[in-house]
Amino acid sequence: MPAHLYAELSSRFPADRSRIAFETQDGALHSYADVEAGAARMAGALVALGVKPGDRVAVQIEKSLQAVLLYLGCARAGAVFLPLNTAYTPAEIEYFLTDAEPTVFVCDPARKDSLAGAADAANVAHVETLDADGRGSMSERARFCPPTFADVERGPDDLAGILYTSGTTGRSKGAMISQENLASNARALVEYWRFTSDDTLIHALPIYHTHGLFVAINVLLMAGGKMIFLPKFDADQVMSYMPRATSLMGVPTFYTRLLQHPGLTKEATAHMRLFISGSAPLLAETHREFSSRTGKAILERYGMTETNMITSNPYDGDRTPGTVGFPLPGVSVRIADPGSGALLLPKGEIGVIEVKGPNVFKGYWRMPEKTAAEFRADGYFITGDLGMIDKRDYVHIVGRGKDLVITGGFNVYPKEIETEIDGLPGVLESAVIGVPHADFGEGVTAVVVRAKGADIDEATIARALYGRLAKFKLPKKILFVDDLPRNTMGKVQKNVLRDRFKSIYEA
Repeated sequence: MPAHLYAELSSRFPADRSRIAFETQDGALHSYADVEAGAARMAGALVALGVKPGDRVAVQIEKSLQAVLLYLGCARAGAVFLPLNTAYTPAEIEYFLTDAEPTVFVCDPARKDSLAGAADAANVAHVETLDADGRGSMSERARFCPPTFADVERGPDDLAGILYTSGTTGRSKGAMISQENLASNARALVEYWRFTSDDTLIHALPIYHTHGLFVAINVLLMAGGKMIFLPKFDADQVMSYMPRATSLMGVPTFYTRLLQHPGLTKEATAHMRLFISGSAPLLAETHREFSSRTGKAILERYGMTETNMITSNPYDGDRTPGTVGFPLPGVSVRIADPGSGALLLPKGEIGVIEVKGPNVFKGYWRMPEKTAAEFRADGYFITGDLGMIDKRDYVHIVGRGKDLVITGGFNVYPKEIETEIDGLPGVLESAVIGVPHADFGEGVTAVVVRAKGADIDEATIARALYGRLAKFKLPKKILFVDDLPRNTMGKVQKNVLRDRFKSIYEA
């Protein structure tokens, strides 16, 4: 039995290994033969450091081709890849290292001194380095290893990665992702999104997150396609590559920034066949404006750290704004009563989204009680997301369960109110939260970002909502901010807003 995930990927590499897999920002071209040899060298370097099958390799490094080769080297060596957000502090890193107990920790050379204490406290055996240019002790070790490697046997159920959840409430949990979780999802997406060896993806996402790492990279490698590998998103740069690319995977911020670019036209995007958005909700207005400007409908999809991709709008057919499409092949989605979970809800009713399929993770690292609590007896994973399935079977995401507002005994789903507010002239975007209220338990509160140059005020929004929403859903206060707080993947951090405005209803 070979290393399952790597075998699945490499079996679909182009027969002609001289085909280009990566083009980096400096214009350097790297073939599939280079990828195979580089991954082999990294695997050899890991084994030389004492990494055994199942050992964790934690990395907090900047995006580079060498970082991708390290990921693939882990897959070939049978190690469990543990990517960490580059924004994490030494104190946060110490928690992850202590919890995961990696054999090797790879960090940026510039951060090594500040992270040494965290690695020592976690008893990490080896601390190596890798920078944004692919230089460091890890690449030096790999340079002296042979370009071939006898892959370590790993089966479908063996772990390929651990991804820590954001930890906005409680301590972060390590989602255990298996070899087949990743392989099955990549196979499904290659087919569903019609990727082939003729595709060129503009890759401007970070690679410490499932979107940029496991979705974008695995899909393009399995398709035998090419990636234009950029360190970060820059609208000018992305526009310059579109005439020779076919696809872009992004977060909603990518598309709002592209809409601000004067060069975004039907002619400029003529060569692009697919724009994909995920990791955070895409405003319906963004979807419509992008389609009007380019003639291309953004394909929005839905996934989670624990599940990889769950649903997607269709490649052929209506890519409906405000929805995330249908369950992927082999994936089952249902809507359950958010209270008991025992009652499955009919179409059109809002409840908690539950999912089952080969994409769903194995559980939380060293947290058996938490794992048991998050799965139903029949194997469905309770996502914690609120949503519904409409009469056409499109899945709609209403929000996170923890974002549900309970006011005067009534359940209020923020997305419903946000959709109404976002559709008003003069509003760029909004976030609706529940804030402690002496009379109602929680007061429905809208936080609004005005469109540039707009002077819309609280009274105007309140008048527009009156009669369109039940009275208990109407915001008791409408606040204005310059920007909504977001995490690195563009998701609005409602917990930050709740904390910021927690006292606004106090006497």
